[in-house]
Amino acid sequence: MFRRILLWVSENHYLNNKLPKMGFVKRARSKFMPGETLEEALQAASELEKQDTSTVFTLLGENVEDLDESRGVVDHYKTVLREVRNRNLTSEISLKLTQIGVDLGSGIASDNLREILELAQRLNLFVWIDIEGSYYTDTTIDIYKGVAGKYSNVGICLQAYLYRTTDDIQGMLALNPSIRLVKGAYLESEEIAFPQKKDVDRNYLKLADELLVARRRNEVRAVFATHDSKIIDQIMNTIVLHEDLNLGDLEIHMLYGISKHVQESLLQSGVKVAVLIAYGSSWFPWYMRRLAERPANLWFLLSRMLAG
Repeated sequence: MFRRILLWVSENHYLNNKLPKMGFVKRARSKFMPGETLEEALQAASELEKQDTSTVFTLLGENVEDLDESRGVVDHYKTVLREVRNRNLTSEISLKLTQIGVDLGSGIASDNLREILELAQRLNLFVWIDIEGSYYTDTTIDIYKGVAGKYSNVGICLQAYLYRTTDDIQGMLALNPSIRLVKGAYLESEEIAFPQKKDVDRNYLKLADELLVARRRNEVRAVFATHDSKIIDQIMNTIVLHEDLNLGDLEIHMLYGISKHVQESLLQSGVKVAVLIAYGSSWFPWYMRRLAERPANLWFLLSRMLAG
């Protein structure tokens, strides 16, 4: 129930305007973000690099419906790429197609994406395409397939709570794709998505097994984005059973500020860990989805509220 309420709040325009101005929400936001500016994100990444932890930058915001604004996002990500290279970071970037104009036309978003990928390729850097609500899934996959044949430095995020994802993965393997698997954080109908957490978890592990089998055949770069320690443990156990895989082949992505002790333990085990650093002024919908993912996050918000 709490999850559905939080996801509804994330999509409510009135609350998106009002709640971010409240002090306790701003204070609680700091758990997941080093700050709103790119410079704050870059500084946080530099500190994490000292701990052998890589990072993924994502500028918060979605559903850009103005061509000039979408061009501004493209220019921003090109700046991020140049800063990553200038500062000798190992960072990647992760963007939403709705940020770069897909609501204005898939051709516009595709052209903007190619421009970002061209620069990233010259700088030897990697770009992830975030997956968004199910309304955009087909378009996102089509655009990814359209660029993956030319650019090897691009990957796509897929959601374990959608029934269709196993077929989507199989339909991409011929491209030697890079896939980042998440559970899913949008409000979806039971007709297309698993409604129960236990079923999402079960499907996540099933998809993880499929990706690891493909990884053994060098058919995919598989990244698992999760804070669920039980799921991580089961994936690690599966890898140990494969003679031609080891823990150094495993990549885990986590959010900034979450499960730091788990990150440290994974690094000590030889697992590759990257932290997603989100920044920007349009943080509220993203923040609500993060609260919806884990009950502990909601209790953190309530503690900030009670703290005044």
